[in-house]
Amino acid sequence: MIKKIGKLYKRRYIYDVHIAFLILPLLLMPILVELVFHFYQVQFFVEYKEAFLFGDILYIVLARFILLDTALYIFTHTNHPTNATLMHVVLLYLEITIITIMYYAVVYYMFGVHTLFHLNSDFAPENYKIISEHSFITAFYISTVTFSTLGSGDWIPQTLNAMMAVSSEVILGIVQGGIFISIIIYGHQNREIKN
Repeated sequence: MIKKIGKLYKRRYIYDVHIAFLILPLLLMPILVELVFHFYQVQFFVEYKEAFLFGDILYIVLARFILLDTALYIFTHTNHPTNATLMHVVLLYLEITIITIMYYAVVYYMFGVHTLFHLNSDFAPENYKIISEHSFITAFYISTVTFSTLGSGDWIPQTLNAMMAVSSEVILGIVQGGIFISIIIYGHQNREIKN
């Protein structure tokens, strides 16, 4: 009976890992719905934009920590992590990273990247015009360098909410990097113990 339950659990575990790759992009749904709302209910959105931004930051921080805890739980409850399991975790973390960067990029874009941030650099006027015309690419760039904790130094947050958003994204980037490295070390140690 116990062996049968163990086999069912293992089958369910494999199923859950594969389905996780399809479920994770659903985390972007609330921000995409908010983006549509932003364009159709401009007056309401502008009136409550501070509350929306705070809610967006809170949502992604909670969702990310739940995702990281789940990924860590799945990996550490595998008896003997194999290369395939380790590869699943690496791909899962890559997907979580891309989703988080995209989420913050959409937030920065929606709340006005040039309102939230000030470009502290001397660009030629024609280059600055190009950057101003491509707000989403600028937002994606800011999100990428912030999450990776490289920090460009050129884009300075101009509002308290922008500072909160940048701070939360940096914390998520640092925590994810630390957990990712610990999982790799854990998997390597378990493989050595098994051999």
